[in-house]
Amino acid sequence: MKRVLPAAATAAALAAFAVAPAHAEISIIVSSHSSLAPQVAQVCQAFLGKIKTPTPINFTEKNPLRDEFYAKACKKDPVQVQAMWGKLIFTGTGTPPAEVDSGAAMRKAVAADPNAVGYIDKKDVDASVKVIATAN
Repeated sequence: MKRVLPAAATAAALAAFAVAPAHAEISIIVSSHSSLAPQVAQVCQAFLGKIKTPTPINFTEKNPLRDEFYAKACKKDPVQVQAMWGKLIFTGTGTPPAEVDSGAAMRKAVAADPNAVGYIDKKDVDASVKVIATAN
């Protein structure tokens, strides 16, 4: 016996897929004038406070690209990252990365510092920065 879904149920199912959040293609960037070419593992070590160079620039916690970067590039969830930084700050052995709130601000901050590394959505890349890796 064949079952046919009512039109309303079909429409609701399609609408749910239409509003699903799109995942960004994350580009790890340095200044276009930089000679830095760290591997993704080194970038993660910098963002997690394990090494001092390159200088990481992070998005604020409210930016969804931040959690996506840590999940894809560093294989860490927000709770793990917060716990790691909490320990470093408490023991006085680390200072969290500088933070920006937009792709344009990230691009500007990274472009201005040849020792900096950051990440942005691939669609926000321009000539002021160069992509050294992708996190997908």
